[in-house]
Amino acid sequence: MQRLFSTIRGRLTISHLALVVVAMGLAGALLFSLLRGYFLQALEDSLVAQARITAQALLPGAVALGPAGEGQDPAYNTVNTIQQQDNITVQTQNLVPGVSLEDLDLALLAESSVQLSAQLQTRIRILDVGGRVLIDSAQEQQGADLAGDALVQQALRGQYASRVGREEPAAMHVAVPVLLEGRPAGVVYLSQPLGDVNAVLGDLRSFWLLSSGLILLLSVGAGLLLSRTFSRPLGRLTAAAAAVSQGDLEAQVPVRSADELGRLSAAFNQMTARLRAAHRMQVDFVANVSHELRTPLSSIKGLLETLRGGAVDDPQVRDPFLETADRETDRLIRLVNDLLLLSRVDSAALELRRRPVDLAGLVQAAWRRLAQRAQEKGASLLLQTAPELPPAWGDPDRLLQVLVNLLDNALKYSPPDSAVTVRIGEEPDGLLRLQVEDRGCGIPEEALQHIGERFYRVERDRSRGEGGSGLGLAIARSLVQAHGGRLWLQSSEGVGTTVSLTLPPEPQDGT
Repeated sequence: MQRLFSTIRGRLTISHLALVVVAMGLAGALLFSLLRGYFLQALEDSLVAQARITAQALLPGAVALGPAGEGQDPAYNTVNTIQQQDNITVQTQNLVPGVSLEDLDLALLAESSVQLSAQLQTRIRILDVGGRVLIDSAQEQQGADLAGDALVQQALRGQYASRVGREEPAAMHVAVPVLLEGRPAGVVYLSQPLGDVNAVLGDLRSFWLLSSGLILLLSVGAGLLLSRTFSRPLGRLTAAAAAVSQGDLEAQVPVRSADELGRLSAAFNQMTARLRAAHRMQVDFVANVSHELRTPLSSIKGLLETLRGGAVDDPQVRDPFLETADRETDRLIRLVNDLLLLSRVDSAALELRRRPVDLAGLVQAAWRRLAQRAQEKGASLLLQTAPELPPAWGDPDRLLQVLVNLLDNALKYSPPDSAVTVRIGEEPDGLLRLQVEDRGCGIPEEALQHIGERFYRVERDRSRGEGGSGLGLAIARSLVQAHGGRLWLQSSEGVGTTVSLTLPPEPQDGT
């Protein structure tokens, strides 16, 4: 049992079965309570009708009071009741009208009551106004004093009374007062066993138990099937999750529905796809870092070995070697700094010192840093700024780093004696837009979607020769995103490349 409760399938099946059992039990109890009440009420109504018929037949002109004191109720005038009244009237036609029960021929009355009791299957007792039994169809209480009976006491006071006795066999008892000319004339006391009612209820109970057993069997089967629809996808998810925990990132689960389990399976597949992408990125990142570090380290090691071999004493060899070692060391420092910056951005540990920033002035400052390269290439800066632009809201040092990177790339791939165009405007949503456009060779379409990935270079050998590591644009994109903006590229081969970015403006409240 404990093992059964340890699985979702077992708990679902048991809870489903328990729900069915409780529902059927409550429904059965309510049904039997209603049926028993209905049968008892029907039997009571029948006994009241019999008492009225008996009273009117024995003492023409008498009125037998029923529930709430009413006399003749049209609801009792069924075909069976009318037939019973005709039979009783024939049997008591020799009775003299206008007399009380005590004045009747008791022998004739006893014979009539026995015959009437046999026809109605009801015990008939006729009581006088003092509660003494004049006639008992069962011939057991002839002459007995029933004035102490609660039903008789209530009937002698002119009130109808009834009860279900607890004796064996159980019976329904009704006591109906009889009035003659508005005065009490006696009591008709009827009793009928509940054997027929109990037999019907017993048959219904047996049928209910049988049908309940069948329903429970069907419920167990339905519960197992229903729980299986939940447990099987969860089992597949559990197995796939265990496989992922063991390093199998190719694990997938089939998506066979659009419900919550189907969406969970789809989310799991998306998660594993991202894990695979992250794993490939991690592998590529380590490989790229190793490759980037190996080249300058190998160069430095070769230079040191050459110097150690005796070239250190020759100034013409030593000085160029030391300059080369210094450049390679600077390259390593830049690479390590770039990696640290990316790590801080990824971990949200980068602290931005935001303040209002004049983008036009920042572009000119970045261009001044690249003045020597621009002069060597004969390049010029064309700055176009929309009027009345608000300042940007950001860290000027980090934004300067972004602009230097973008302008440096534009200079690097622009033809000699060309212009690098920078446009500053405003987006419809209020963000500031800055675009850096060159007239270089452009980027192939198949490579455009990878631009901005870490260590990605369109021309690896050429970029490395020019000092690029493939991290500049990745850093620029990460810094722009850290400011709440966006960076993207548009390029056509042979036409040029445009790098666009958006930045938030200075808040109106100055915060």
